[in-house]
Amino acid sequence: MAIIDVRDWLEEVAGHTFMEVTRVPLEELAGWRADPVTGDLRHRSGRFFTVEGLDVRHPAGPVTAWTQPIINQPEAGILGILLKRVDGVPYLLMQAKNEPGNPDGPQLSPTVQATRSNYTRVHEGRPVPYLDFFREARGRVLADVRQSEQGAWFYRKRNRNMVVEVAAHVEAAEGFRWLPLHRVHALLSVPELVNMDARTVLACLPPQPGPAAEGFGALVACSRLPGRPAVHTTGEILSWLSGLRSTADIQARPLALGRLRAWRRAEGRITHDTGRFFEVIGVRVRACGREVGGWDQPMIAPVGTGVAAFLVRRIGGVLHALAHARVDPGYTDVVELAPTVQCTPGNYDHLPSRARPPLLAEVLAAEPGSVRFDTVLAEEGGRFYHARNRYLVVETAEDPLPGHPDFRWVALHQLDELLRHSYYLNVEARTLVSCLHGLAHADRLTAAAR
Repeated sequence: MAIIDVRDWLEEVAGHTFMEVTRVPLEELAGWRADPVTGDLRHRSGRFFTVEGLDVRHPAGPVTAWTQPIINQPEAGILGILLKRVDGVPYLLMQAKNEPGNPDGPQLSPTVQATRSNYTRVHEGRPVPYLDFFREARGRVLADVRQSEQGAWFYRKRNRNMVVEVAAHVEAAEGFRWLPLHRVHALLSVPELVNMDARTVLACLPPQPGPAAEGFGALVACSRLPGRPAVHTTGEILSWLSGLRSTADIQARPLALGRLRAWRRAEGRITHDTGRFFEVIGVRVRACGREVGGWDQPMIAPVGTGVAAFLVRRIGGVLHALAHARVDPGYTDVVELAPTVQCTPGNYDHLPSRARPPLLAEVLAAEPGSVRFDTVLAEEGGRFYHARNRYLVVETAEDPLPGHPDFRWVALHQLDELLRHSYYLNVEARTLVSCLHGLAHADRLTAAAR
């Protein structure tokens, strides 16, 4: 199935399903209320999630203290993809799924994408298709690992990322299709087509057989082979990360949403005094083809498009990515490996140059010939409204930050190894890992797919 066919399918699904999203004031959200003491936004069921406040102190950071709203969703959901093999070729069961925060309708999504509140049917809606394959592990488990989500917007949020291989035929229900893995990888280069939840699961999938790659894609495929040379051993990388986690001086404490500094609640939303960062807004959703026909909810709406970029470099014939040990207040384990650059540039316009992310200017000014991947992709549409990041992979011949204590060159096969475990790579890094995997097939497939 080529890219145009997938687009046609998504448009077809959008035609016989329906989702209308209307922004409404927070005060008018049905089923939600502001706590009379704290101002925190809670659902009447006590489930799903809350919007709370966070007081952050980070003396070593470019900004040493701040407060902010944050989503607290303590339950772990399931993100799962079913895999089957046809004549040795892996196929994935993908869902065309719309979310209220999606910029432009349904996206290619995992087989199962559900919070615990959803799959235990707190909303009293229809059951989640194919759920038992993951709750009961009905098949060969290829990946099963808990991973974090956005540490700047979620407080200690995690999801179970799973890939289960089935031997018997599993029928694709309405709104689902079996797609070859190499085609899904090729689709990652299409703006806003493959959703965030699919990308994070794809990153956790061990290497699978696929069409032979050429050029830079062949380098990516070869660099994923276990045992290839690396600048640092995996043990050295883990020790470096453990040391940073043990010494990172950051404190994140709950704070009443009504007591945030530099944030105001007015005109039915919560905004920062500068107009930067993000807003907390309310939406009313009317839907056909979902577990329930309608609901209201608060969402985070970012201000501006972010940038997430890996610098990559050939070292000893093996492609390495320059990983940044990033501190975010919502991480479960304080520090996770992030892209070389991860930020929303507009948030730094008012800060001195020393407070701006290292290498941001260099990434944005990279010569076209060194840019190996460059696509705008949407973030999770269930909690974030029209959130987008520009994802880039930029090749460099030199080390731009030699000896920097917060950066390390990590071989691609080491990234694969780290993704077998929880909380080592953040969600933006996992997207870029998926995009790199896609490049292993892009040289031959992308032109044909289009």
